[in-house]
Amino acid sequence: MRGAMTITERDVDAMLIPSGDKVLLPAGSELTVVQTLGGNVTVQDPYGQLFRIDEKNASVLGEDYAAKAKPQADATEAPPGEFHEEQVWEQLRTVYDPEIPVNIVELGLVYTCKATPLDEGGQRVSIEMTLTAPGCGMGQVLVEDVRQKVSSVPGVKETQVELVWEPQWDQSRMTDVAKLQLGWM
Repeated sequence: MRGAMTITERDVDAMLIPSGDKVLLPAGSELTVVQTLGGNVTVQDPYGQLFRIDEKNASVLGEDYAAKAKPQADATEAPPGEFHEEQVWEQLRTVYDPEIPVNIVELGLVYTCKATPLDEGGQRVSIEMTLTAPGCGMGQVLVEDVRQKVSSVPGVKETQVELVWEPQWDQSRMTDVAKLQLGWM
């Protein structure tokens, strides 16, 4: 959802999209909010360049955007410490490509997600995922987003996330939901 132009209230660390390079946006930067999904904010400067601002820094755009950046609460409730695989999938659905307003599950970027009980208790969750483009500099950022969100699921003791390139991603891997969201159906 595209927002109005806003001006940063202070200097803020951001990430250049799609390279993944870290940059400092100075106080007074004029930015347009492009999306506030998955706990992060994607903004565009007047020259068309995209940047990702992490949820913890979204307040630099104003309190309205800080509130919009917060990921939605888990739809699947479970007793504390009890593991349910659907909670892993719910967390994966809160990870968004910063350039495309669709989560990585609907985009078809998650190839496998397997939970294995550990001898000492808890679960190891192993995920294989890909990117829409092999050269995308945001790959490790998305991997870390997945690792953090899946690790927050009750009962998950280990999270392994691997970027894979085979099979290569293409638009046929997208769900109908994603295609509808992007206006491709």
